[in-house]
Amino acid sequence: MKKKEILINHEQQEKRVAILEDGKLENYFVERPQDRTILGNIYKGRVETIVPSVGAAFVNVGMEKNGFLYLNDTLALAMEEEGVELKEGNGKRPENAPLKEGQELIVQITKEPFGTKGARLTTHISIPGRYLVLMPFEKHFGVSKKISDDAERQRLRAVLSGLKVPEHMGVIVRTVAWGATEKEVQRDFYLLLRLWERIEKASQKREAPFLIYEDYDLALRMLRDYFNEEIDSIWVDSKDEFKRVLRFVRSYMGRLSNIVKLYKEKTSLFEKKGIEQEIEKLYSNKVFLRSGAYVVIEPTEGLTVIDVNSGKFRKKNISQEQMAFSVNCESAREIARQLRLRDVGGIIVIDFIDMMEERHRRDLINVFKSALGNDRAKTDVLGISKLGLIQMTRERTHRTLESISYKDCPYCQAKGKVKSAFSIALVAMREMKTFVLNNKVRKITIEVHPEVAASLNNENFQALRGLCRRFGVRVEVKGNAAFHIEKVQIS
Repeated sequence: MKKKEILINHEQQEKRVAILEDGKLENYFVERPQDRTILGNIYKGRVETIVPSVGAAFVNVGMEKNGFLYLNDTLALAMEEEGVELKEGNGKRPENAPLKEGQELIVQITKEPFGTKGARLTTHISIPGRYLVLMPFEKHFGVSKKISDDAERQRLRAVLSGLKVPEHMGVIVRTVAWGATEKEVQRDFYLLLRLWERIEKASQKREAPFLIYEDYDLALRMLRDYFNEEIDSIWVDSKDEFKRVLRFVRSYMGRLSNIVKLYKEKTSLFEKKGIEQEIEKLYSNKVFLRSGAYVVIEPTEGLTVIDVNSGKFRKKNISQEQMAFSVNCESAREIARQLRLRDVGGIIVIDFIDMMEERHRRDLINVFKSALGNDRAKTDVLGISKLGLIQMTRERTHRTLESISYKDCPYCQAKGKVKSAFSIALVAMREMKTFVLNNKVRKITIEVHPEVAASLNNENFQALRGLCRRFGVRVEVKGNAAFHIEKVQIS
């Protein structure tokens, strides 16, 4: 059985979570306070405009851009009517109720703003817990299709039928409920019910628009969604974050709280686990494979193009067809992993090496779909053409990893990418910690590009000052206009 670990790196200005299988990076997530996801948040919104020609309404939820709500995705009437119905408890909800401009309703974010588009909204509210998803407005019950064992499905259905679900509500059993006890599932259900009661009360206190409910931050969200009995250890490198994670695990799976561990070593957690360099490679457009072949990943404005190359692949006594099939299969597995790690969404076109035999094309599709099976985002593979092209889509809900960490390059007129000043400031502080731990010094100088220096002296100032107090050192930040924006020099 594979050894699985969750690593949580907590900095004042950034949280990172990595999930490893046998030491290999399988999932990676980043969140910063200013970029915190709004996916899953629940708002009280006000309908600003209805556009029948596109079958949608634009709803003001208090953000810069109005959210986009399909008219056929509308379950709610005005908030006053909604409250009456829930109190009566008759179990009925108006389907596709006609909207009016100025009307107030509860909506949830299903897709974050992207480019010029506002957030995608729904009135089909769903609140995920540890083991269950509560749907306050839909009387629907079920068990995740990813729980394939028939005996376990039957057991969970029995647990589900034992819950006292209000007549007008529905519940879905999540994949992570596999193996959960009846008591744990019941506790999760009552926590979700109490949460929904708080959301309802909060929605009645003010006029729209405003945020009613904000989902967990990155660390707790990942534990809720990924933590199960297959996880061998959870490492946290911050004492305060460790206590918070431990409380969360104890509240849901107290019997497994002993696997939560505080990382205390001098070497940073991600470096100790050997994944810092692996993470850095995620920002490169070229991914090298063990065989010597490589994959090029090029995001464009409308889609992502991926090219497979044989590179230095060399095997004696092998035909061109066998070489192409071998490289393509290896590439397919790595591409599925890279899509997941980079959180690439939208339309994706993959140019595999041409293969003449139909059975090889069929086998490649099966290998690729199997590799995509570990992806929680929805994917749709449309098949492979005679030219070796695979067209597919992958659900886009968040900003990509690249868009969080990079900005358009000022050196090449936006034809390439460099890391943002904020990202390099975080790198500088990490290198500072390593430098101080390995050298007995009381004063150091951090020399960086002026934009990075400005970031260290402004939005990262409190974090930098905290490090100075923690290690008992004085730091001088110097800006050097001759430096590349990604260069950091510590002395």
